[in-house]
Amino acid sequence: MVTFDYDMGVIGGGAAGLTVTAGAAQLGAKTLLIEKEKDLGGDCLHFGCVPSKTLIRTAQVYHFIKHSKNFGLPGVSPPPVNYADITRRIQSVIQSIQKHDSKERFCGLGARVEQGTPTFVDGHSVQLNGRTFSAKNWVVATGSSPAILPIKGLDQTPYITNKEIFSLDHLPASMIILGAGPIAVEMAQAFTRLGSKVMMIQRSNHILSREDMDLADELMGILRSEGVTFYLNASVDSVKDLGTKREVSIHTKQGESIRLTAETILVAMGRSPNLDRLGLEDIGVEIDRKGVKVDNRMRTSQKNIYAAGDVTGAYQFTHAAGYEGGVVISNAVFHLPRKVDYTFLPWCTYTDPELASIGMNEKSAGAAGIDYTVWTERFEDNDRSLAEDEKAGKLKMILDDKENIIGVQILGPQAGELLNEWVAVLNGKVKLSTLASAVHPYPTLGEINKRVAGSFFSPKIFSDKVKKGLKFFFHLKGRACNGGAHPK
Repeated sequence: MVTFDYDMGVIGGGAAGLTVTAGAAQLGAKTLLIEKEKDLGGDCLHFGCVPSKTLIRTAQVYHFIKHSKNFGLPGVSPPPVNYADITRRIQSVIQSIQKHDSKERFCGLGARVEQGTPTFVDGHSVQLNGRTFSAKNWVVATGSSPAILPIKGLDQTPYITNKEIFSLDHLPASMIILGAGPIAVEMAQAFTRLGSKVMMIQRSNHILSREDMDLADELMGILRSEGVTFYLNASVDSVKDLGTKREVSIHTKQGESIRLTAETILVAMGRSPNLDRLGLEDIGVEIDRKGVKVDNRMRTSQKNIYAAGDVTGAYQFTHAAGYEGGVVISNAVFHLPRKVDYTFLPWCTYTDPELASIGMNEKSAGAAGIDYTVWTERFEDNDRSLAEDEKAGKLKMILDDKENIIGVQILGPQAGELLNEWVAVLNGKVKLSTLASAVHPYPTLGEINKRVAGSFFSPKIFSDKVKKGLKFFFHLKGRACNGGAHPK
């Protein structure tokens, strides 16, 4: 019988890797975790979710101060921000969370943590720092990095990505953002609010191309009103270093050529899987342009090697990585054939207002050939939104031809929090009538969820057929007021 040093080997200390490591170790599996960086936590903690949300909140508070008159307060003209102070706050938040992702904590759970970049020598063994470590099962959870496209002159021009943007020593006076995905639009709004002049270049005809165009366009209008300049249907021809500034040459589908200049270029044009030096292809693990290929049990083509998180190129969200890590534990430790199901995987872009989604939107439903109907409620009709001066946005509920909910999108204040009710409804298979009849506290933003459900039932409940039946059986007398005329 072949014996191995470890039951479970995990490569990558981000969301997926830490989920597997903590779970496997606590279940009694002898577990090895290998992380190339000096600190655990991955991109989300150090260069993604945590620092970006910290920065976004800082920018939001500064925005509130500058618009204090909207709340009946005296007008205020705050001094320019010191980005170094913001950086220090970001780092303090990271360090607070880092304590939960420390090497000592995982050692306390029973896992061994090693630092470095391993290379597979066979299906069960890796070489690391001159030593060989073997494990019965391996999990590749190495995450992703910013994709750097082959743009002319970019390799000779200074630029930043999400890895540098949260540790700048000063606020750029101006910034050109290449791309218009979630990271790009979040940073565009945050830096505009802090005082930068921001220009955004997008190849397609709307920002956040995964989302429905009506919601994306409404959000773009809000960002434009705050000062962001957009160049849609535009391709980057070249980039040039001008010394204290950078130049970006673009052309539009209308044939227009434009040269833009700014102090800083932010590249946010997608992600690439971290696979360098792992040697996966040498041991027969299949890889495509998106990342490591896995089946619905998160197994690679080598069944004892799993992959989870961004490295698979599927759903590049921290919560998706954690979910996939749980699926790996079920299969590799419990030996239960659990499969991933992304049908109701939620996600959120943390602009102000936020844009959150679960399930299908109109774009994906149409692409799948599904007949659907759309039910909407606007935040301008929600009393709490009016009280908080958060009137922009709407909620969209998508129903199929059998009147089942197949998706919900929310553009509005705290949309990510509001979506949690739909996470429970959809994953728990809660009836729409249950949501419509549930009592929500007043006044709350969450009433919009109940209201859109109620709007679906209203035409059925208050139909002429129902009214005629009630009149017949219970002798109801009908309307008491007709267009302002008093009854006789």
